[in-house]
Amino acid sequence: QAPPVESGGGSVQAGGSLRLSCSASGYPSNWGYCHGWLRQRPGYEREEIADIDNRQRPTYANSVKGRFTISKDYAKNIVYLQMNNLKPEDTALYYCGARRCGETTYTRWGQGTQVTVSP
Repeated sequence: QAPPVESGGGSVQAGGSLRLSCSASGYPSNWGYCHGWLRQRPGYEREEIADIDNRQRPTYANSVKGRFTISKDYAKNIVYLQMNNLKPEDTALYYCGARRCGETTYTRWGQGTQVTVSP
């Protein structure tokens, strides 16, 4: 199965926005996979920041709640992360993850896409 492929990262000033995309065709929703976004900031462990299940119910880490929005095109198996009001502390390598719905652990993720937010 092909791993998820992330895109859309870049450099932005604080307060700006970016939208990340993830092609998750190797782990499609109709095979029972759910998806989310994780990130690894410099000096920190990888953390889960957003998840969406097959009923389109999103959950967010407190650090991004109210600023980030996860969505999914179920027909195309593309997962998005709209990031608004970005802060320098959002600088990280962002990964798209796939997990079996009904399980909580992501078992597959991509190479990641870098997001850099300057003050």
